[in-house]
Amino acid sequence: MEGSSGCRIERDAGQRLSAFDLPKVELHVHLDGAIKPETILYFGKKRGIPLPGDTVEDLLQHISYTEPLTLTQFLEKFSFYMPAIAGDRDAVRRIAYEFVEMKAKEGVIYVEVRYSPHLLANCKVQPVPWDQEEGDLTPDEVVHLVNQGLQDGERDFNIKARSILCCMRHMPSWSLEVVELCKKYQNNTVVAIDLAGDELLLAETFPEHRKAYEEAERCGIHRTVHAGEVGSPSVIKEAINVLKTERIGHSYHVLEDPALYRELLSRKMHFETCPWSSILTGACDPDFRKHPVIQFMNDKANYSLNSDDPLIFNSSIETDYKIAKQFLDFTEEEFKRVNINAAQSSFLPKKEKKELLSKLYEAYGMVPNNPS
Repeated sequence: MEGSSGCRIERDAGQRLSAFDLPKVELHVHLDGAIKPETILYFGKKRGIPLPGDTVEDLLQHISYTEPLTLTQFLEKFSFYMPAIAGDRDAVRRIAYEFVEMKAKEGVIYVEVRYSPHLLANCKVQPVPWDQEEGDLTPDEVVHLVNQGLQDGERDFNIKARSILCCMRHMPSWSLEVVELCKKYQNNTVVAIDLAGDELLLAETFPEHRKAYEEAERCGIHRTVHAGEVGSPSVIKEAINVLKTERIGHSYHVLEDPALYRELLSRKMHFETCPWSSILTGACDPDFRKHPVIQFMNDKANYSLNSDDPLIFNSSIETDYKIAKQFLDFTEEEFKRVNINAAQSSFLPKKEKKELLSKLYEAYGMVPNNPS
């Protein structure tokens, strides 16, 4: 795989050799961006929904890409295949189950997967997404089905999986329902709320987003926000000051505001970074050796490595780890550190977080800094 910078990511031939073979934690990956192409083809055929290809190879030619596009062009990729999945109960439950299987094979022992319940529904959602006809699958039932798929996957693949429900910047009318779903399923896989979409649509101009996050904070629901991916540092400031976020999705452009960056370093704010994604969405310079993660690493920032949308980026978490090793000069110690960061910054309850950290320390042959 080679980007426009000419940086080639080495692919394994024969026996799989990982950039980091020990257990991993992933905090920023989208369910609808991590669907098996075979599953898309199956439900497209079953439901009679046309797709841009009849084979995995043909489908991926339209969905996946390996050269930088704009964030808008990237988001358009979802419209090619989501009509085959959205609105179908079996499809929704299956993609959640297969997601857990995929992560277990990648050596991930804890994952937080995010999605918009409304974008997988076709009932009690306006407008109905993906030009679907009105059906009978509500956002509430979508969450229930995803929960079932995740729990079945946990049982079968010995991995812990939790979910984050996304508000969409361009659909503020959905946000108050999203926080109500977070409340309803707070002790049933759902651990947090997120805000995703076009960062030019500032949340403070839409009172529904702000009210949803205020309610989340009031009810003890954890909060993360996509900010500073392609947007300016002002979007990050809004996420912190208006939405009271506890983590920031991406956050690369925080480096354009040194004072803000220093403040977030001192607060140990967690940055959910996705190196390969950041190049392909045009968020960062395509030369990996100029990547913001290098600054985060040098400053011992609190950040993690994540795959974001592996279906569309033709990748896995291993892709991001290889980038870190080949181009960002990661050491074994830094890989361990970012995974411990991820576990510490996860949205698990205190007891479960402590158990996760213990697993990592044991696997890494480390003594915890604070064993209490």
